Amino acid sequence: MNRELIQVLATAHAPAITVSKLHIRYQHHWLFNQFDFNLQAGRCTCLLGPSGIGKTSLLRFIAGLQDDKDTECHGVITTSDGDPLSGRLAYITQQDSLLPWLNILDNALVGFYLRNEKITGFIKEQANDLLEKVGLKNVKKMKPSQLSCGMRQRVVLVRALIENRQVILMDEPFSALDTITRFKLQDLAASLLVKRTVLLVTHDPLEALRLGHQVYVINGAPAKVNHVIEPHGVVPRDFSSERLLKEQAELMKILII
Repeated sequence: MNRELIQVLATAHAPAITVSKLHIRYQHHWLFNQFDFNLQAGRCTCLLGPSGIGKTSLLRFIAGLQDDKDTECHGVITTSDGDPLSGRLAYITQQDSLLPWLNILDNALVGFYLRNEKITGFIKEQANDLLEKVGLKNVKKMKPSQLSCGMRQRVVLVRALIENRQVILMDEPFSALDTITRFKLQDLAASLLVKRTVLLVTHDPLEALRLGHQVYVINGAPAKVNHVIEPHGVVPRDFSSERLLKEQAELMKILII
């Protein structure tokens, strides 16, 4: 079975995800209370909201990560196919968390090392193919300290993709990049994450409108969904299109109210 067919089979049935009755309280501050949220199957959902509102906490809840002792968190996660998310999910954080003593290829494969799984020739070939797609073929033997911020972030993207998960959670993965590099990586991510169920948290309205099939705007304490936007056109949308710029202006009006 060739690599392309394996990739299609792995992503063809990415599930829709529903979060319901979510409660998250940090100390005495409610982030979410009876919060409901939906992710469409095989599509990218973007989440916009002010700092501190609880976007990362929502990601961590979906990822099944434990919070500290000052955080109370409970809710229900259901999938459209009825299967749990465990083993089907990859989480890309704001920090690249690359291991400085490993080269780029080994950093891309670090999940296999941590799980003590055998790295077959096929898996290594996939990693090399992905590194070539993101323009890192010639630096795969270098250490993270030798790479630019944008190159390091591409390694993180490859690290998530090599796991071949159906669900991808992304927490402001491009926020530290310059504008040109950010646009390039947005385009790259859109092409490589096709048919996966993606939740992208961002502070950038234009990024959300370029990449999102749906854009959720949340606000308040506890947070509520204020607006759900479905941008026009095919992802990734042309940042210079008149319609996109008009949608950005309308979204900015919503955000600053």
